[in-house]
Amino acid sequence: MGVSLTIQRWEKPFGREESLSSLNFYIKDWFLKHYKEPTPPQLYSFKLIREHRNLLITAPTGSGKTFSAFMSILSELMDMAEAGSLEDKVYCVYISPLKALNNDIYRNLNKPLDDIYSKLGASVPRISVGIRTGDTTQQERQKMLRKPPNILVTTPESLAILLNSERFMENMKSVRYVVIDEMHELANNKRGVHLSLSLERLGALIGTDFLRVGLGATLHPLELAARFLVGYRNGTEERDCYIIDATWDKRMEYKTLCPVPDIVNATDRRIDTAIYATLDRIIKRNRTTLIFTNTRSGTERVVYNLRRRFKYGEEHIAAHHGSLSREARLDVEELLKRGKLKCVVSSTSLELGIDIGSIDNVVQLGSPKSVTRAIQRIGRSGHSFQDVATGEIVAINRDDLVECAVMLGAARDRRLDSFSVPTNALDVLAQHIVGMALTKKWKVDEAFGLVRQAYPYHNLDRKDFVMLIEYLSGSYVGLESRRVYGKIWYDANEDAFGRRGKLTKLIYYLNLGTIPDEVSVGVYEPNGRRIGSIQEEFLSRLKPGDIFVLGGRLYRFDHSREMRAYVNRAESKTPTIPPWYSETLPLSYELALEIGRFRRELADALAERVGGAKGIAKTIGKKAIEPGSEAERILDALPADANTKNSILQYFEEQLLFAKRVPNDRLLLIEKTADKEKERLYLIFHCLYGRRANDVLSRLFALELSDAFNADIGIFVNDNGFVLTLDSGIGIGKDDLEKLVASVASSDAQRIIRRNIRRSEMMKRRFRHVAVRSFMVLRNYKGRQISIKRQQINSETLLSAAEEISPDFPVLKETYREIMEDVMDMQRAKEILRKLREGEIKHDIIETPMPSPFSHTLITFGEADVVMMKDRRRHLRELHKHVLEQIRKRYA
Repeated sequence: MGVSLTIQRWEKPFGREESLSSLNFYIKDWFLKHYKEPTPPQLYSFKLIREHRNLLITAPTGSGKTFSAFMSILSELMDMAEAGSLEDKVYCVYISPLKALNNDIYRNLNKPLDDIYSKLGASVPRISVGIRTGDTTQQERQKMLRKPPNILVTTPESLAILLNSERFMENMKSVRYVVIDEMHELANNKRGVHLSLSLERLGALIGTDFLRVGLGATLHPLELAARFLVGYRNGTEERDCYIIDATWDKRMEYKTLCPVPDIVNATDRRIDTAIYATLDRIIKRNRTTLIFTNTRSGTERVVYNLRRRFKYGEEHIAAHHGSLSREARLDVEELLKRGKLKCVVSSTSLELGIDIGSIDNVVQLGSPKSVTRAIQRIGRSGHSFQDVATGEIVAINRDDLVECAVMLGAARDRRLDSFSVPTNALDVLAQHIVGMALTKKWKVDEAFGLVRQAYPYHNLDRKDFVMLIEYLSGSYVGLESRRVYGKIWYDANEDAFGRRGKLTKLIYYLNLGTIPDEVSVGVYEPNGRRIGSIQEEFLSRLKPGDIFVLGGRLYRFDHSREMRAYVNRAESKTPTIPPWYSETLPLSYELALEIGRFRRELADALAERVGGAKGIAKTIGKKAIEPGSEAERILDALPADANTKNSILQYFEEQLLFAKRVPNDRLLLIEKTADKEKERLYLIFHCLYGRRANDVLSRLFALELSDAFNADIGIFVNDNGFVLTLDSGIGIGKDDLEKLVASVASSDAQRIIRRNIRRSEMMKRRFRHVAVRSFMVLRNYKGRQISIKRQQINSETLLSAAEEISPDFPVLKETYREIMEDVMDMQRAKEILRKLREGEIKHDIIETPMPSPFSHTLITFGEADVVMMKDRRRHLRELHKHVLEQIRKRYA
């Protein structure tokens, strides 16, 4: 989609004096006493906001984004205060996804106001700031109702509740500004979709458009973010928005580190010792260091080892993640802000813009899986705009070394991953239709027009909208017998709907929101003995026959019932899915393609070097790269240390010598090999497209293969490809695999996957989430909390009822959409299949006596667990040893 005339980048900043002249005298005086100069985003925003232009501001941490928005807003309110026209009404709404960030904003806004009013005294009415979140006490809410703040600081969920507070909305009719912070955390999920509808409802209730300011650190594409922010006027005409892009205005220095010279053959003890020695060196040379891991368990493990190995006390190093209590997290944030901690280790909880003071250095352990996330995390260092943000990514396997080095290269070249907005989410829309019905009687076309003003719904089909109204009005007889009653009334003849019953308002308030409840699921043996528990999100990924580790033992998943998972022991089998699988984020599609391109270019550059195979076979990883060669240029361009570059060179040499091919963005390599010990045949699909697309592709290939050979197929999937496992007695030749590729490439992926996931754990769990969001299954009834177990029982019964009604029943339709678009990546998978059909992506089939080097991480993926990490490294070393023996024998 091209850039509309209404969505434009503002390329040239205003001059210093012109920008500062936009501010009220007292605001400008305070600003200049505390800051030497306006930062780059402020040189755009001060004047543009005073001119009442919608703005999207993207800039790194420490660039003054908050004051970019608020200096001009405070100026207008101060002008009103001086003129005597400032009333006890809400003029500005600030929305953030984090309660902790709201508290920071409250303090940061009151600081200049306290300073200014200490001199002004009571001669000028004070601009007031108030917070309204789920933590706000009833007493504070009543006080706010009597005397509303001029600036309201809130969350998306609290805003949705306020829209149905008739008394409070009287105070919101003067809203002129809405500021949305951390846009990158909202625009790509259902919380953001929910907020986009709330903003349109707010505009309808106050009867006019308000100024919208969006703030974010890492957003791409910016035009999409701007459209999400401002939406459409009358459902068709884009609202104006100017984009200020200061994403790259802060200097960054970063590097990928490999802790040992030979990552494959080093012992576990040596690797662990080297990793923690590296962390210790970084911690000691900086005042404050922030370490990110990819899992909560990883965070705890790093803190434990740093304390044990280097005698750091609790006063030096602390953990921060979502499983800790709110009080514990606040304590850590406060200590960090005051410079009392040397180091904090976090999973994802410190990614966003919470004020944690000045951080000197950021370390990422393992790949963060996207360029955007790497920039976001490293950008937490160098708190002021003039500081240089510095960081390292420490990687501990060869695929991660390639991934992280390419990732930082893309960051250096200013290429971010793109985000996508969930579209036409019917469960979120169901909540808003109920909320709208509580305020007045609506004509269907009037309500439909309002909904289509929100960007995520601007292409909504009227038929889907009416079906949703019919469901919410209780028009489906089959649901009443299952205790699903109408929340609204709907008159098809009048084409209108409205509020129904006294309980609807209570249901709306007590069940509002988009974040599903997190819960553990008990794991049981067939005899009823409880083994332990797993996270529900992990269960949703399991298929019958999947093998995983729990408590140091292997179990094969059989089935689930309600909130129990039933398993059998799986002696001497390889795990197919690690327990932390649901915690880790998938590799972004754009980064996957970048890595694929790097693979292709480096393999081409090494072809001549590896062509002298006899010589190179004896000196793999030891012979220096030829000076001035293309391979040297490619490797030298990587932001990585010497260990990383040498490891990558060795990795590619081994793959070329062993398999003669390196899979890449234009080559799907299918490798047929065997595990003779376990009597299993491996079909390894080297397709580096990220886990979400590979999830679709693996199911398509497995289903086709299962039908063709009437065989049980094991699957394990990761970002770099997937593996199908079969009994070694099944004879599959090259012709069979050629037919398999041709059949899958021309298949109707959407129809096949929809049929495949119907009986899956993912369908059962995701249907409950969607049913809860759609008020079909209630979390809370008349103030009584309903257990997850009861919700799951209800939703499984309703799933069958929904299927009997229609395949397009709104809750069912949204569940399939969510799985195929938000969990999987159906769109990219279909694009890959098209390229396979049309020859843009070639495929090659090879047979190897043992797995090739590029398959090692794939086939040991299920062993990547704390308990089994040593076994996995041992397995990797054995595979590597056999590969080298084979290469040397072949080229002797």
